[in-house]
Amino acid sequence: MDKEPFDYWTFFAEEARRTGAPLYQRLSTGIAGDKALRKFADGVRAGQPSANILFAAVHFLLLRGDKHALRDYYPNLGGTRDDDPFPVFKDFVETRRAALAPLIATRVTNTNEVGRSALLAPAFRALAQEVGEPLNLIELGPSAGLNLLWDRYGVLYAKGGEYFSLGAPDSELSLECELRGDGLPPLGPAPKVASRMGLERDPVDLSDPDARDWLKALVWPDQVGRFAKLERALRLHEHVKPEIRAGNALDLLPEALASAPGDQPVCVYHTMVVYQFSAEMREALDAILVMASLRRPVWRISLEGTRSGDNPLLLYSYRGGNKEKRTLGLCHPHGTWLEWLA
Repeated sequence: MDKEPFDYWTFFAEEARRTGAPLYQRLSTGIAGDKALRKFADGVRAGQPSANILFAAVHFLLLRGDKHALRDYYPNLGGTRDDDPFPVFKDFVETRRAALAPLIATRVTNTNEVGRSALLAPAFRALAQEVGEPLNLIELGPSAGLNLLWDRYGVLYAKGGEYFSLGAPDSELSLECELRGDGLPPLGPAPKVASRMGLERDPVDLSDPDARDWLKALVWPDQVGRFAKLERALRLHEHVKPEIRAGNALDLLPEALASAPGDQPVCVYHTMVVYQFSAEMREALDAILVMASLRRPVWRISLEGTRSGDNPLLLYSYRGGNKEKRTLGLCHPHGTWLEWLA
């Protein structure tokens, strides 16, 4: 029996359902059957996901004070309406096309979900236990760089009534993550970090109110707690600004790898970034890491969604031109839960 053809908006609606975003689930379901809205959303930059950009553009205008009735459906803006939001959403898009079109055509999904640091922390602990420390870290697509500071946050892991508190106990931001399954991730001290660097095509200037508002607009409005975490992370970032180099990450990566001390582990990592790469770009990333591994071992931590709906946390090793992959765990893409499998 033939499989049903892949439909992007139906897929996104299911993804929104699974990740606890009922507003975007309902809106995506409506857009799936609306040719005009689908065409309008397709005006994004090459490689950008239409749903994220359209929803963020609408959210951006609402965050900036638009008083349209649509805001009554957005919990983070105080909205409580629970009837069908799609007709109101469609009216908003039709009446704000002039303001939305340039946002859709030019903006990118520079989401910086700081909750993912609760997933990165045990991955880096596992890596350090295996290969030593201090670590030299290179993040691809770090946006504003909030997950470059993963070890500056507190993390509270919960499992069956037990709680494990890790990270920086006096941090302004504490992340919460449910542990599922039978496994426990590494729970020791955070490994030492010798260097951290981000490679970002469109770095977010957090001193620019427009850029800060776009970063907030990318957060899903049902998930009010994410806004609070983002605000606290932004305040912490005012005092600690990691290095972010602007440009094409694939062009910058060879030099970044070469600059890491040869006697210390170097790890490239990315979260919900490479899914936007073309097949050729993904092959180029692999080729760069394979070539670098001829000189010294290189590791890579990956958190990217799949069409099947899984969000695997992966650890790759590149040694002597050979590549190996291991699954560390499965997780919620925003870091609300982790099932450790390693």
